[in-house]
Amino acid sequence: MQENFLTAVFLPLALFIIMLGMGLSLTIEDFRRVVIYPKSVLIGLVAQLIILPIVGFGIASLFPLEPALAVGIMILVACPGGPTSNMITLLAGGDVALSVTLTAMSSLITVFTIPLVVNFSMQAFLGTGTTLQLPFINTVLQIAVITLLPISMGMLINRYAPGIATKADKPVKWLSLFFLALVITGVLLRERNNFISYVIDVGWVTLVLNVLTMALGFTIATLTQLGEKSAIAITVEVGIQSGTLAIAIASSPTLLNNPRMAIPAAIYSLLMFVTGIGFASWVSRKQKIISK
Repeated sequence: MQENFLTAVFLPLALFIIMLGMGLSLTIEDFRRVVIYPKSVLIGLVAQLIILPIVGFGIASLFPLEPALAVGIMILVACPGGPTSNMITLLAGGDVALSVTLTAMSSLITVFTIPLVVNFSMQAFLGTGTTLQLPFINTVLQIAVITLLPISMGMLINRYAPGIATKADKPVKWLSLFFLALVITGVLLRERNNFISYVIDVGWVTLVLNVLTMALGFTIATLTQLGEKSAIAITVEVGIQSGTLAIAIASSPTLLNNPRMAIPAAIYSLLMFVTGIGFASWVSRKQKIISK
């Protein structure tokens, strides 16, 4: 798969399909829950949009990573949630409505926060003299086109053609997983000469990030007494990131155009399925023991 085709055509197409699939399951009610259940949504958004980048910066600073990979970690934590988090929340028996609302709200807000977080991290890890930057307005517009536009299209289909949305929902979700797998494979193949060294350098760092953020999400939700189902949803939302969006920001020719920065997101996207399903299995076993 040629690099220019992967980053210029296939990657945006994959992200478009993934976001369209998310939009097919969204309604206006998912956004109204911010007013109906403000405490749960607010705590979840603070954990996603503030605590997660702080933890990511701490990990990227603490571990001996080359600057591009450290920035890649920050790109990843700037892209919380995503459709995968909703699926894992469902498997874990969590509050799916809260998970969907957090995904929807974070998708809106991160359009504006991503360039801020990423530019700060590039200044911190690449140095003040770096010329690599995300122009704020241009980046906001591009991310809006590749995320909010397909989400809006999916919501419109769900609103005005619910039968089509219902029939297309599962096939599009499976297609999204297929595209995600191809995107990850493409990124890793493109960096295949350095793949082993990248896994050694950043693989365990992404695992620490994943496990630590899930633990923090669960702790925050538990300490604020949100209830078990809400705690599960926030745990997953904080621990599961939108790997495809992070890869697109790192490697797209019109954004950072730096495939090396996409490596943490590619490896993380593989690990999060393992840890996410492991968390869902642990919660299910725990609930069965309690119910006996």
